[in-house]
Amino acid sequence: QVQLVESGGDLVQPGGSLRLSCAASGFEFTTYSMSWLRQAPGKGLEWVSGITSGANTFYTNSVKGRFTISRDNAKTTVYLQMNNLQADDTAVYYCSKTSRWPTRVYTDDYRGQGTQVTVSS
Repeated sequence: QVQLVESGGDLVQPGGSLRLSCAASGFEFTTYSMSWLRQAPGKGLEWVSGITSGANTFYTNSVKGRFTISRDNAKTTVYLQMNNLQADDTAVYYCSKTSRWPTRVYTDDYRGQGTQVTVSS
């Protein structure tokens, strides 16, 4: 069955960096776009970044220049490198697979269980 397993979340100080990973299995990874979503405490699900099967990348404005999404098709894994983290980046981060353009939240798309990122001094 489809599985998306996120990892790499942690407590980090403002200005710090983290790399999130999402290991995918149970579907034809190379044919799907992948997205990173996040949900901050008390807020709704927010689209953060997406990458197409052809490795075109997209970012929400608040993370442009700080976050980088990438994928390794051989490892069926998608990554999110996050630099210069700020308190507003605190959230549970989820990865999601989609057959649609990866530039928004699709609530009916499958996503993993999430990994917690906390940015605090």
